[in-house]
Amino acid sequence: MPTPRHISPDDIRKDFSKAMSDMYREEVPLYGALLELVADTNARALASDPDLARQLQRTGEIQRLDMERHGAIRLGTALELATISRLFAVMGMQPVGYYDLTPAGVPVHSTAFRAVHESALQTSPFRVFTSLLRLELIENLELRAFAEAALGKRSIFTPRALALIEQAEADGGLNANDAQAFIQQALETFRWHHTATVSAAQYQQLSAQHRLIADVVAFKGPHINHLTPRTLDIDRVQADMPGKGITPKAVIEGPPRRQCPILLRQTSFKALDEAIAFTDATGSHSARFGEIEQRGVALTPKGRALYDQLLNAARDELGALPNEANAQRYTELMEQHFQAFPDNHRAMREQGLAFFRYFLTDKGRAADKSPRPNLDALLEAGYVAIEPLVYEDFLPVSAAGIFQSNLGDAAQSHYAANANQAEFEQALGRQTIDELQLYADTQQRSIDACLQALRT
Repeated sequence: MPTPRHISPDDIRKDFSKAMSDMYREEVPLYGALLELVADTNARALASDPDLARQLQRTGEIQRLDMERHGAIRLGTALELATISRLFAVMGMQPVGYYDLTPAGVPVHSTAFRAVHESALQTSPFRVFTSLLRLELIENLELRAFAEAALGKRSIFTPRALALIEQAEADGGLNANDAQAFIQQALETFRWHHTATVSAAQYQQLSAQHRLIADVVAFKGPHINHLTPRTLDIDRVQADMPGKGITPKAVIEGPPRRQCPILLRQTSFKALDEAIAFTDATGSHSARFGEIEQRGVALTPKGRALYDQLLNAARDELGALPNEANAQRYTELMEQHFQAFPDNHRAMREQGLAFFRYFLTDKGRAADKSPRPNLDALLEAGYVAIEPLVYEDFLPVSAAGIFQSNLGDAAQSHYAANANQAEFEQALGRQTIDELQLYADTQQRSIDACLQALRT
């Protein structure tokens, strides 16, 4: 009997992303309202900006815009992290980047599981920002031991999901029926549960140390805590959210509004307060919230250094964490400092600040095939053009800002900078991938394709 054909990991990821979105919409009705608001905002942005519409058509981003999502989960143990890595690998997702959130008072370090090749991202740009709890940062040794014991008792994966992961690893993939079974089984890891695994008093002890610690330790699974759609105009969404009964956080995280967006801008609404049954009482817990993002061009190491310099200067001058009271002042400072960052793609390319995709123009495709001068000359002559390479990853300061706004000011703890990528990768079972190298590789492939086409 012939072996049934394996389904592409990219298609499994695409179907899983839709299934996850459907599940979350049922669990959090405000998520559905958010999707409608983002869809309406994007339609208006495309109608009012023909150049943007043409750019997204050329890059192919228009096809992925409506399905683009990122989620976030928080794990408790090295085994959970290693196993989630294997689960995501079935869907063609790899760990990209290392993020230390301890300087912002969040006791986790993280990576982002996503596809890494531009063609795979085109099929499905689904990402999951995945954090591992830093148990060693729990100062109370007795509480730390309790947390370790509680996490050691749970299994966040169904037996069938584990069996299908092993099958995919052994066979090199899954057939259509097994892929659908895998999706349904994997969803159970991310599902919300209204019951906790600890008593009300134990929950309060964990929460007093840090509310994120309680969110990880007190439940039997790492419920997905948000799914983020991508908008083309986050300022419009921010302004329109109250009219939909949604209260946004005070400050949009990331760079200020620009003609040519860079990196990532994010906003969110407050986490829902949801009824919970503890082992001995009833109570409530807030973890799940809504988030929206706007993505711009990926920056080179030089561009990231300039971004960090300007961001730090604005925050230093503000002299406090951005909040509702100083939001207007923070916006003004960001706009003022970021005047030093070029706001057009040509200048960004010439100064080596951003990554781009290079493609042949109609003139280039019609040109006689012969050896050509350098890339700058081809651009100047109109044989080749550029489009911004979209930033697919995350920003530590922005992620921490989103976490903090939804954990509550009273729960914030402060930790010294405590990056430990080696420890994280040991738990993960592999090295994380350097996201900057991925962008450089994608850019170079597009350059090579242009030069090859002009030679043949």
